[in-house]
Amino acid sequence: MVARLTPDQKLFKYESSFLSCKLLGKDREAQQKCTYRYQKQPFIIVTKISVWRSISPYLHFIKTWFVVRDTSRSFLFSSHTTLHRLVFDFEFREKVWIFVIWVLSVMADLFSGGAVGAVMGEFLKGAIATINEGLAFGDTLESNIETLKSLAPQVEEMKKYNMMLDRPIEEINRLESHMRTGEELVRKCSKFRWWRGLSFPYYQNKLRRKDEALQRHLSVNVAAENKRDLMEVVTSMRKVLEILRKGGFERHHEYRLMGLCGAPQEPECMGMDLPLSKLRIDLLKDGVSVLVLTGLGGSGKSTLAKKICWDPQVKDKFGGNIFFVTVSKTPNLKTIVETLYEHCGCRVPKFETDEDAVNRLGVLLRVVGKNPILLVLDDVWPSSEAVIEKFKIQISDYKILVTSRVAFPRFGTSCQLDKLDHVHAVSLFCHFAQPNDKSSYIPDENLVHEIVRGCKGSPLALKVTAGSLCKQPFEVWQNMKERLQSQSILESNSTNLLFRLQQSLDILENKFSISEKVCFMDLGLFPEDQRIPVAALIDMWAELYNLNEDGSNAMSIIHDLTTRNLINVIVTRKVAKDTDMYYNNHFVLVHDLLRELAIRQSREETFEQRERVMIELNGDNRPEWWVGLNQLGIIGRSFSYILGMLYRQKQLKVAARILSISTDETFNSDWCDMQPDEAEVLVLNLHSSQYSLPEFTEKMHKLKVLIVTNYGFHRSELNNFERLGSLTNLKRIRLEKVSIPSLCNMKNLRKLSLHMCNTWQAFETYSIQISDAMPNLVEMSIDYCKDLVKLPDGLCNITPLKKLSITNCHKLSVLPQDIAKLENLEVLRLCSCSDLVEMPDSVKGLNKLSCLDISDCLNLTKLPDDIGELKLEKLYLKGCSKLRELPYSVVNFGSLKHKIHVICDEEVASLWENFPTIPNLKIEISIVEVNLNWLPGVHS
Repeated sequence: MVARLTPDQKLFKYESSFLSCKLLGKDREAQQKCTYRYQKQPFIIVTKISVWRSISPYLHFIKTWFVVRDTSRSFLFSSHTTLHRLVFDFEFREKVWIFVIWVLSVMADLFSGGAVGAVMGEFLKGAIATINEGLAFGDTLESNIETLKSLAPQVEEMKKYNMMLDRPIEEINRLESHMRTGEELVRKCSKFRWWRGLSFPYYQNKLRRKDEALQRHLSVNVAAENKRDLMEVVTSMRKVLEILRKGGFERHHEYRLMGLCGAPQEPECMGMDLPLSKLRIDLLKDGVSVLVLTGLGGSGKSTLAKKICWDPQVKDKFGGNIFFVTVSKTPNLKTIVETLYEHCGCRVPKFETDEDAVNRLGVLLRVVGKNPILLVLDDVWPSSEAVIEKFKIQISDYKILVTSRVAFPRFGTSCQLDKLDHVHAVSLFCHFAQPNDKSSYIPDENLVHEIVRGCKGSPLALKVTAGSLCKQPFEVWQNMKERLQSQSILESNSTNLLFRLQQSLDILENKFSISEKVCFMDLGLFPEDQRIPVAALIDMWAELYNLNEDGSNAMSIIHDLTTRNLINVIVTRKVAKDTDMYYNNHFVLVHDLLRELAIRQSREETFEQRERVMIELNGDNRPEWWVGLNQLGIIGRSFSYILGMLYRQKQLKVAARILSISTDETFNSDWCDMQPDEAEVLVLNLHSSQYSLPEFTEKMHKLKVLIVTNYGFHRSELNNFERLGSLTNLKRIRLEKVSIPSLCNMKNLRKLSLHMCNTWQAFETYSIQISDAMPNLVEMSIDYCKDLVKLPDGLCNITPLKKLSITNCHKLSVLPQDIAKLENLEVLRLCSCSDLVEMPDSVKGLNKLSCLDISDCLNLTKLPDDIGELKLEKLYLKGCSKLRELPYSVVNFGSLKHKIHVICDEEVASLWENFPTIPNLKIEISIVEVNLNWLPGVHS
């Protein structure tokens, strides 16, 4: 007799059969057949079933369990490979989890009646949720691993950039902390085996929460940080582009070579192919090394070092990481490192000691050391061997190229630069001695060879001698040959070379009633390897030798010295036409041997008879005759009158017309009480952060020109400026890279030049107006003074003023409304004043104005409405990018009897097309010259 099944048993058998078909992968037809079979059973006793469930839940559960066991036994344990599949077969494991979930759902249904049923039902639902979480463990683990792997390299790059940009490290640390805890959890979960299956739900929750925390940090915190960084970048880029746009740099991407005194130009290099090739091979090798390029003075070491920096293969390897540093006889390590920081675009730290500077240099080079580095230390003296050692830093692919007259054998590799052979010497000589035109004398071959032999293969002697003979008659050539042949063979190499260079000086001609040799000797007044401003030479020579004030006579002499290869002239930024005679961007460079020759020439006379006295005060070194006031002691200072009389008897009376004093950063303003009564020019070269004008300046009643230049990195505080108030003959003052504390009465001053100075304290806090202090000022030049916001009050009351030049003062935003009071003003330069928005309409009252330069005033939106009333000859409008229209009054330029030259770019030139009826108008399109030498090398 076959036992009859209850309705619940029939329903359970149906569900079990259906699920078994699904788990065993049977086709849809078998599943439908199973469903159809059990749908025919009558389910008409639902109420009875519910009563039965309520009174016998446990019995029903036991019966159900046996049915489930019998149904699933053949499925789960029919093969000895089932355990292996359970561990390694993901799809099979998923089917088992589905089966377990189904069993629990049936159990939840069985316990759905009564209080116990409610509790057990909730419990089983929680168990089902837990099993679902365990089922998702694998996917969550794989997702976390993939996220962490993709983030790891990006975070490493972020750390490198964070270090390069000197950004706070806390933000990166927080992100790394999230990733570190996530990696630890993933590493732990990855080691789980199948028997840890019961812990899968717990760790799946931890993985999910950890991933959500990381995603939340990335989407909220990091997104906010990125937004802030982006805003900072945009702000910084606007400032950079504002400056670079003036030189057109956004359209030019040229190779840049760093240098303390500006980028050295690529030199001509003749007869040096072999050492150039050897040097290239050594530099292209991998690794860290010091290469020493050695040779006699004037043998072409610096020329070769500059040339190799422009070599295409060297540029390809080192890129922008080529730094050219001139060390010289008295190197300032802190200044060198500060300048390297500036060139790398990094914030310049304040160094307390040389050791601090060396440590920071290591940080800098490691930051830029991602690419190979080439550091050129030019003109290293034997006493500066320790400087080379301090620049040796262990980073990959870092080369140091040293040029020196000594080999420094401790550093290993050296390249000896010998004198030129005769063939190459003749070639170099003829290149500089024989011009292209046929009108000049062309010497015969024998005479050329005799003179070349007399130069002993020295490139410097060959160039200077050739320059002095260029376009000269036969007699001068013959005289040069005889001079060179008279040199004794007993002379040393250095003396021999100076003798040969001396011959070129002796044949210099007189010009403007002054010998050019005398002007050349004045170049020794300035420090070694430093650029000499042409404007400073013009000031000196105008007062000493009665040359004209516009500088044309001085430039003629400079041109002759350049032609003779005695000096080099560089123009750092061409902002005006040659006919304007504007020389603020012209500088002279002198070879150190030629500078030494100039100093020797000045010292041929006794001290009392010298025209020039040059004093160098380095550290505690003082001349024998130098006795400072501080050296007299307390008693001496207490009885100043008695001992002062004895003290003054020890002083040598300085009869020179020119006095030059150079001090280093350790100088403490311990001046002696010298008596330079005859001095007309005082040149002060300094490096210290504090500097006091010497007390004896009050007694220099014949002083006409004062030139104060700070060669340190930061500006120097200039004290005791009031000592100049008693000098009635003082005509010209030039100050560079100093802070001016106050003004004083200088009634006869005619020219004031301020370059890279801090002017706020002098112009804003003075007790007298500038018009009262300097009522006879004729020319005023203010260049790169970053703190100048407005012109000093009272400036417009200086009616004798003829030239006013305010250039590269980026904070200058407004001009005085009463500028028309400058009735004698002829030249007004306002170029590169980027914050200047407009010019006052009163400009129309400048009746004598012939030249107006407002080039590169980036924010200038309009010209004065009545600008056409001016009688201009030149109008510079290059780089006025916000200028959209011209005032109608420009048509009045057509009534001028002379031509008016408008120098501008193509954009501004198009504005003039609206005024085609101006007959005397000449538009000149300015060519943008991209030359990074003009960039100032100073931080306030």
